[in-house]
Amino acid sequence: MTDAMDDTLRVVRTAFDRLARENPGLTDIDHKIMRAFEQLMLGHPEITDGRTSAVNICAESGVSRASYYRSPVAAVIKGILSSPKARRPESDELRQEIARLKQSERDLRREKAEEIRELRATVGAYANQIQVLALRNAELEADARRLQAQVAGGPERVVRQLKGTRTSSEAASEQT
Repeated sequence: MTDAMDDTLRVVRTAFDRLARENPGLTDIDHKIMRAFEQLMLGHPEITDGRTSAVNICAESGVSRASYYRSPVAAVIKGILSSPKARRPESDELRQEIARLKQSERDLRREKAEEIRELRATVGAYANQIQVLALRNAELEADARRLQAQVAGGPERVVRQLKGTRTSSEAASEQT
C-alpha cells in the first residue's frame, strides 16, 4: 500500500472512530456503509466501477440510498471527501484527469476552428486584393501597348492622352 493510501485510510478510520465514539448505537447498516466506503477508498470495489459516489457506496454496502442518507455515516463520508487530506482512489483521480484533458481538447479544437475561420477570411480578403491588382495590371499593360503602338506608328509621332490620365499642366494647376 502506498503512503498516500495509508494516510487516506488513517483519515477515514479516524473519522469513523470519532463517529463511533460520538454515536455508540451505530447499526449494522452504518457499519456496512463504513466498510464499503473503505473498500472504495482503497480502490478495491467488489460490485461497482470504483468511483466514490453515494450510489456506489450503497451498491457496495447493499443498502438503499434512503438508508445511506439517514445514516450519520453519510455526513462523515461527505466531510472526508471534501477534506484535502484524504486522497481519492487512483481511478477517481484518473477520471478527473480525463475530464480535464477532454475539456482542454475541446478548448483547443474551438481555438483551432476560430483560427481557421480567421485565416479563411484573410485568404478571401487577399484573393479580392489580388483580383483588383490583376485587373489594374491588365489595364496598365493595355495602356503600355497603346503607347508603344503610338510611338512606333506614323510619321507624326504624336502621343495622345490616354483616358483617365492627367497632363503635367493639369496636375500643376490643381496644386495651386
